[in-house]
Formats: sequence, structure tokens, C-alpha cells
Amino acid sequence: DLHSFPTRRSSDLHIDLREDRRHIQDHDVERLSSTVQTVLNLELATSREIVDLACRLRPFQATIVPERREEITTEGGLDLRQGGPRLAETIQQLAGAGIRVSLFIDPDYAVIDLAAALGVPAIELHTGDYAQHWREGNRALESLRKATQHARRAGLAVHAGHGLTYRNVVPVAAIAEIEELNIGHSIVSRAVLNGMATAVREMRELVHSARAAGA
Repeated sequence: DLHSFPTRRSSDLHIDLREDRRHIQDHDVERLSSTVQTVLNLELATSREIVDLACRLRPFQATIVPERREEITTEGGLDLRQGGPRLAETIQQLAGAGIRVSLFIDPDYAVIDLAAALGVPAIELHTGDYAQHWREGNRALESLRKATQHARRAGLAVHAGHGLTYRNVVPVAAIAEIEELNIGHSIVSRAVLNGMATAVREMRELVHSARAAGA
């Protein structure tokens, strides 16, 4: 599962490694880590085996997500209220290896504050609520915008992703405080019909035009 397309840098590569390896295999991560010339972001849960692999390969960034075997893709953010020593240990281990750590969380003020207290430099806001309700008005978008601003005030770099498509990405891309969007399924789906180069170019044009209009 490949994701990319930040809003301020040239395209990054975001790859998901799960305990059941449903998205990608270890040898794929190893090959990508040695060949990708842009920023590599490895999405992972707190599995010791996968965290050890990340520390050995040292991608630029690791985004910690919850692991639920029954999900096809991650359907919600980390429950930081539950906390636990394993999450703190994972953050410390990744950071000690020189890896920038991000936490995948819901756009909730209290959860954002807990992320800041854990000392991570970045978060990725789960945009699932927005993706489900973007046609119904501005409520979900405004909630996402306010959460983003709250996170920036807390000193966190803000990324966003989940359920973003060619039809709904522009309002999110226009939020100035979001520095990176992680978009996978929609791009790959369009690539089946139009080719990967065209699918990537079209998404980049949407994202960058939204940024320019909001500047």
C-alpha cells in the first residue's frame, strides 16, 4: 500500500507494514528504504519485530497506528487516553534510532494534547469523519481545521489522511497548517484506468492548486 503527496515538499513515499503483512512485505520495505530518493515514511504499529526492523532501516519518519487484524485499513486513530508503556517505549526506541515519530490520531483536542505530552514532533490527523460527511456541509471540515490549528499551537507538525479522494481533497489541502497529505487508495484506483503517472499528476495538481489559492 503506497501513499504519498505532501503539500509542501516534493512527493514522499508512505508505506504500511502490518503484523499480518497484508499491505507489504519486509523485503519490499528493505528494497524501498535503499532506493527511495525522497522522504520515506513507514507506518507501523507497536509490534516489537516491526519496530526493530524500522530501527535497523531508519526511514526518515515512522507513523504509529493502531493495529486491528479485522480491519482492511486503519479505521481510527490511536487511543492515547489508554496510553500504556509499550507506546512510550516504541516512541523512545524509534526516536533513539534517529527516526522522526508521528502518531495517527483523531482530530480531538484532548488526544492532540496527549500526543504533544508524549514529545513527538508530528501527528497525522485521521480524516475519516470528513471523508464520510464532506457532502453534508462544513461541520467535519471545520472540526478538522480547528484541530489542526490547535495542534500547531501545541508545536506539532500536522499531517492528514484517510478517505481522501480527487473529489474531496481540495478543502483539506487548502488548510495551511497541514504540511502533508497521505493518500493511497484513490490514487491507485484511478491508476488502474488512467496509469500511475496520470493519477499522480492529477492529484498533485489538485493539492498544489488548493495550496496556491489559500496562500
